[in-house]
Amino acid sequence: MARRRVAYRKQNQNKFAMVLVTLVLLMLIVVVNIRKSELKEKQAAYIARQEELQRKIEDEEARAEEIEEYEKYTQTQKYIEDMAKEKLGLVYEDEIVFKTEGE
Repeated sequence: MARRRVAYRKQNQNKFAMVLVTLVLLMLIVVVNIRKSELKEKQAAYIARQEELQRKIEDEEARAEEIEEYEKYTQTQKYIEDMAKEKLGLVYEDEIVFKTEGE
């Protein structure tokens, strides 16, 4: 009879240990899933930020091209003539300038 009690206690201890291990595993699964969802949210935010930064890079590259084209334009004779006409009011000798009443 003493042997039966010892075997019965060990069987109960084994059941308790299995329940405890199962609970620990379930808790680990829950924690891992929560972290997984947090990491997915972060990843989505990083992807959106990366796309935004890529768009800004493309915009700045386009702007740099425009500046380069403007720099080339400023070194032409046409630019010099346009600025002389606009800023200084200069005209060619054979040119006729018409002004409206508001000017």
